[in-house]
This record gives sequence, C-alpha cells and structure tokens, in this order.
Amino acid sequence: QVQLVESGGGLVQAGGSLRLSCAASGRTFSNYVMGWFRQAPGKDREFVANIKWSGSAVMYADSVKGRFTISRDNAKNTGYLQMNALKPEDTAIYYCAAGNLWRVSSTLYDYWGQGTQVTVSS
Repeated sequence: QVQLVESGGGLVQAGGSLRLSCAASGRTFSNYVMGWFRQAPGKDREFVANIKWSGSAVMYADSVKGRFTISRDNAKNTGYLQMNALKPEDTAIYYCAAGNLWRVSSTLYDYWGQGTQVTVSS
C-alpha cells in the first residue's frame, strides 16, 4: 500500500503560481510512476502530468504544457507540481496518484490521495 497526501492548493489570481506537493508513505515511492490528475465540477477526472520512477521522463497534457512542471524527490518520498501562469480553467481538485505503468489513463493508477482544491480567479 502507498498512502498519498496532497498539499499546497488554494486560491490564486489568474497569472499566479502554486506549488502542489504529494507526500508518500508506505511502500517505496521510487518504485512507482507518479501522476497528477484534476477534476473540475461536472467534468470527468483528467490527466495533467506524470513522471517516471527515476524522474527520467515526464508527460504533460497539452492544456498545461509550458506552464506546469512535474518533479519528484525520491529521497523525500515527495512529488511536486509547479503551476505557473494559472488560468481560471485550471480550477479543479488536484489529485496525485501512484501506479506501475507510465500511462495517462487514471484507471491504471492504483493509489490516490484525497485531493487538494485549486481555485483560480479571473
């Protein structure tokens, strides 16, 4: 089992920045791909970004490419999502997840955090 706890969400004006953190405990964090997903009211959960076990490769959704940066520190069992140039359409609950495959589908991730709210005002 892997337990994940997100933090760092909040209210920010458009154009601002936030840094989300995902603290992992339980099984060895470095054994898992880490992903970030988000879900806006009335919408399906969508992929945001993911990062391979060693951090050697990343993927981003087109909607966040160039604005968001995913990273991880396996020594600290923590993952991060740096979000810059935020837009109102980025408003959602953001979830971190851990899985065994480097994929974008949320169904392939086995462990999930409780989520953290990000609200971007215009």
